[in-house]
Amino acid sequence: MKFFRFLLFPFSILYGIIVFIRNKFYDLHLISSARFELPTIVVGNISMGGTGKSPHIEYLIRLLKIDFKIATLSRGYGRRTNGFILSDKQSTAKDIGDEPKQFKNKYDDVAVAVDAKRVNGINKLIEQVAGLQVVLLDDAFQHRAVKAGLSILLTDYNKMFFDDYILPMGTLRESRSGAKRADIIIVTKCPAPLSDKERNRLTEKINASPFQKVYFSQIKYGEVTKLFGNKETEQINYLDGQYDVALLTGIANTQPLEDYLQSKTKALINIKFPDHHQFTSKDLHHVIEKFNTIASAKKIILTTEKDAMRLIDSEFKELLKDLPVFYLPIEIQFNNYDQTAYNQQIINYVRQN
Repeated sequence: MKFFRFLLFPFSILYGIIVFIRNKFYDLHLISSARFELPTIVVGNISMGGTGKSPHIEYLIRLLKIDFKIATLSRGYGRRTNGFILSDKQSTAKDIGDEPKQFKNKYDDVAVAVDAKRVNGINKLIEQVAGLQVVLLDDAFQHRAVKAGLSILLTDYNKMFFDDYILPMGTLRESRSGAKRADIIIVTKCPAPLSDKERNRLTEKINASPFQKVYFSQIKYGEVTKLFGNKETEQINYLDGQYDVALLTGIANTQPLEDYLQSKTKALINIKFPDHHQFTSKDLHHVIEKFNTIASAKKIILTTEKDAMRLIDSEFKELLKDLPVFYLPIEIQFNNYDQTAYNQQIINYVRQN
């Protein structure tokens, strides 16, 4: 593995130089960044996927939507459309991408839009959403055409940016120094509880600037939810250690979910697809075949909430509606101290701007 990394080192140097020059052009204002009068909050990372951007966006939605008119703006990764789209309840994952579909599915009163060109997207939102007060930019830390008012950088506890390498040698989209642009750094997917000693160790390794705040978040798993049918009538505990689970995923990092399920299932069978994979009928026939090989009568197909957004497409309903297919929602949570300080920092920024 180390030898393979050594072979990739020249390519990482070349990629790093290109990204460094691009960032330097923005830093020196040789390339302009658009600023907006309304509050704009970026949630992103400097590594490739898997840090928990979606549940952190949803946390901000829940925090702000009661008092402010908010919108989310994403690229809409994996969608089969182009340009700006302001979603509605009929929008599918193919129209807007799985993560925006998840936002709209859960928070219908929030404006959810997609546009690869974030400046254009914000301008369109201002035009089309009356009384808009806050825009949450999903996965736009490297999209420096927008000068966000507040930048939140996420880094996975299991793969911290300071221990990673730039592409293709590692998974970093830019050098570790890019973290210095963030106003807030959140270490995500932490074990609970996280000791003070470990918090201090990580904080020291992050080496935040005086203006930067560092917080630590954990994943909180919700209730197993039926994909099709009446979701309110399900009372069975499918994660009581008595069920065989066929785990269907198309996400970047399945390890935290697998670790969580190991002690809650009788047997765990993994059926993995690439991140944001657009499922086909052939894929689902394969999943059903694998599921049918499980001898136990107590068995379910379980997927993530993000993957569920691609499975609820009408073309798959006939295939799956009579099968025990469920998804597992997640949220993020902070300890009491971090939650109070983080919430206050976000609300103060929005009110002051």
